[in-house]
Amino acid sequence: MTVIGLRPATPADSEYCFRLHEAAMGAYIEAIWGWGEQTQRGFHARVFSPGCWQIVTVDGVDAGMLHVEDQASGIYLARIELHPDYQGCGIGSRLIRGLLHQAREQGRGLTLDVLVVNQRARSLYRRLGLHDVARHGENNIKIRMSTKPPQPGPIHRSCQ
Repeated sequence: MTVIGLRPATPADSEYCFRLHEAAMGAYIEAIWGWGEQTQRGFHARVFSPGCWQIVTVDGVDAGMLHVEDQASGIYLARIELHPDYQGCGIGSRLIRGLLHQAREQGRGLTLDVLVVNQRARSLYRRLGLHDVARHGENNIKIRMSTKPPQPGPIHRSCQ
């Protein structure tokens, strides 16, 4: 049985996380914005948060990263990235199922954002029970997904 673990990220993990981001998300970023090494390094420098991020390990080997935020509205999966060598092995599913279980136990929802172009991840999230809630971001490039289906708004009828 594969042993999946989490360890706190440290400042020494910065380059690993940058290279992981490039390997896991580079094609999607390229499709939307283009991959500019300096731009992406600047972005990484602004968002890398070793106090909040965790490194995903598989049988003791670094395989990805996870960033989960506990928010008043529920659990927010801010980021999950697995190296392509570890994608499609059920690791992401196991991690997300764990978060779904935690959310249920707490009587809360799980929410995340996914890039529209990342159909593989979106399909996984749907299989795990998340629903599209809204599109947002520049040109609606992100989809907010949640365990709670979107609530229909009020029905407005015209009396013409």
